Amino acid sequence: MYMQTPKIYFFLPWFLLAVLTGCYNQRSESPEAVDQKQMEGDSLSFYSIHHYSQGYNFVVMVDSLSLVCQQPDELPFDSVTFYEGDRIVVADIMTVSDDPVDSVWIKVARDQQTIGWIHESDLEKSTSPDDPISQFIDLFSDAHLLWFLALTVVTVGFYYMRRLLRKGIYCVHFHDIDSFYPTLLVILVAASATFYASIQLFAPETWRHFYYYPTLNPFSLPLILGIFVCSVWALLIISVAVFQDVMRQCYASEALYYFISLSLVCSVVYVVFSISTLYYLGYLLLPAYTYWAVGRYRKRTSRRVVCGNCGEEISGKGRCPYCGAINE
Repeated sequence: MYMQTPKIYFFLPWFLLAVLTGCYNQRSESPEAVDQKQMEGDSLSFYSIHHYSQGYNFVVMVDSLSLVCQQPDELPFDSVTFYEGDRIVVADIMTVSDDPVDSVWIKVARDQQTIGWIHESDLEKSTSPDDPISQFIDLFSDAHLLWFLALTVVTVGFYYMRRLLRKGIYCVHFHDIDSFYPTLLVILVAASATFYASIQLFAPETWRHFYYYPTLNPFSLPLILGIFVCSVWALLIISVAVFQDVMRQCYASEALYYFISLSLVCSVVYVVFSISTLYYLGYLLLPAYTYWAVGRYRKRTSRRVVCGNCGEEISGKGRCPYCGAINE
């Protein structure tokens, strides 16, 4: 009698399930794997607070930087020295809770032979992230430099502005060219300086993260930083428009003096608003200054003078920027 054999593919799934279940052996993670996960967790925790971690690159900005070769909990018999311009990388991070100076120690390396430990506070004071934008931020964030720049700019600016105005040289707000772009540029400098100081006041950690990972792409940043980067791009675009209008309306020598006076005004405005905002005075000065600057421009443009030689409208008496005739 014929007997039908069972189809093998009916039993195959059950066979594979039994084999896989019988061969499965649940075992605990090795100590090395646990340590690796713990290191990764510590690294992420450190990164969330300090905004950098192992593998981050710095540049030495001081003449020399001394580090100890041993770990912080050992006696520092040996030392190693880095010099200005050396590019170093974070190799390890250690926390010494009973350290009275700084509990965070950073191990940095210039190459495989030049490695040492240093307090994080000393590292931050002596280095800068290996990025030109971060180094530019360092330059303009130095408080001592800012106060020195303020005193220098105000003194030199006042002296030269008086000389330029006595000679009848074009100058924004006082004897300006027939263009609103210079006034707009100075107002935007004031607004950008105020916004920059506001970020440092109210969102310091956001600014700190931008400092370690800077970018000029406003769409890849948080809203507050995106607005600030957009203002920087706007300054560059308006500067191009100012350059074109000045070169179109002024002779080469007049254009040179105008750019000098405009640079002095922008420098004074930047220093005044970046410092005054840190004491909350910039929020009162900005609308007042904007109102005054726009008012000066409207008052000047409402008194049009026509050149007696070519018939073109000019900003006032003096040399016509179109034909060169002198209007008395």
